[in-house]
Amino acid sequence: MLAGLARWLRAAGYDAATGAAGQNDRALVERAVAEDRLLLTRDHALPRIKGAFDHTLVLDGTDLDDWAAELRGRLRLDWRAAPMTRCLVCNVELTDADGAARAHIPDGARAGPGPFRACPACGRAYWPGGHVQRMLKRLARFAGHPEAEEP
Repeated sequence: MLAGLARWLRAAGYDAATGAAGQNDRALVERAVAEDRLLLTRDHALPRIKGAFDHTLVLDGTDLDDWAAELRGRLRLDWRAAPMTRCLVCNVELTDADGAARAHIPDGARAGPGPFRACPACGRAYWPGGHVQRMLKRLARFAGHPEAEEP
């Protein structure tokens, strides 16, 4: 349920891992502890698992906008920290796109100024199209800038 939030955290430049489908709570907590991560959840019982308390943040909201506001308020999370620097799928830091990666970028976008980036893990290509401008506006809204409202 919070996979969409993880994707937006990546869009903001944060290292945001997700659990495997069907992974049990104990395994999620063990991973959070081992990797020194903060486990975001909506499950109020999860922090009661041994070792989970210091690695768990229960989100009370019901949708992405609520969760973004909670993270901004409770963690002072900067939604514009390092936008578009991580793969939205793999969570790996993007690198400059080489010739092979650029081949996956549409011709019209390749004619633009860039930057052109790629995921070294999955090979996905990233470029600053109109979708990026819409995403940046949403990140600004998450950061508490209402003037960035989407039309």
